[in-house]
Amino acid sequence: MGGETENDTSSETKLEAKMIEAMKLRASVGTAMKSFNTVILKFPKIDESLRKCKAVFQQFDEDSNVAIDQEELKKCFQQLQVSFTDEEITDLFNTCDINQDMGMKFNGFIVLLCLVYLLNGNANGHRYKSRMGLPNLEATFETFVDAFVFLDKNKDGFASKNEMAQAINESGQRSSGKIPMKRFEEMDWDNNGSVSFKEFLFAFTNWVGIDDEDDD
Repeated sequence: MGGETENDTSSETKLEAKMIEAMKLRASVGTAMKSFNTVILKFPKIDESLRKCKAVFQQFDEDSNVAIDQEELKKCFQQLQVSFTDEEITDLFNTCDINQDMGMKFNGFIVLLCLVYLLNGNANGHRYKSRMGLPNLEATFETFVDAFVFLDKNKDGFASKNEMAQAINESGQRSSGKIPMKRFEEMDWDNNGSVSFKEFLFAFTNWVGIDDEDDD
């Protein structure tokens, strides 16, 4: 049994390592963002774009149980013409299924698509050209990536508490710095002082008010 857990950990760690490498590569390109406020101002547009994604989620949730299982996810990848191995799809599913075995909820699905965008975009080199066939959504994912790169000052694939403080200072937001620092604490699930892109994305879906149970 111990071996099984080790295996699960190593495959997920392999995926995490790929995501970190992809983010480092993307960070080397740089970001156009000048302040954390720029991100906050985009929330309404992001919210609208993610709500449109609900239709994509419902399309692949074939049994209409408000969750996507692994088989449904494989079909989704086929339709979006994104080439990932079965093992990679399983690893992505496990990474984004935060309820463990309950199936992936809508916010997990958004996080997964954004991670696919990051991994797929970098496979083709520096310039971000993903072929997921979801142009509006890809623009939103690019905003997520850009925001994370803005926070990741030392380009190591993580955003640290110090980097968040630096981003606030650079933006001249010292007086209102408490809000972004509180946001950082919300992102840092394991309280280790640094945030991965996945943690950042799950926090982001909460900030813009994506509600799993909203079936509109």
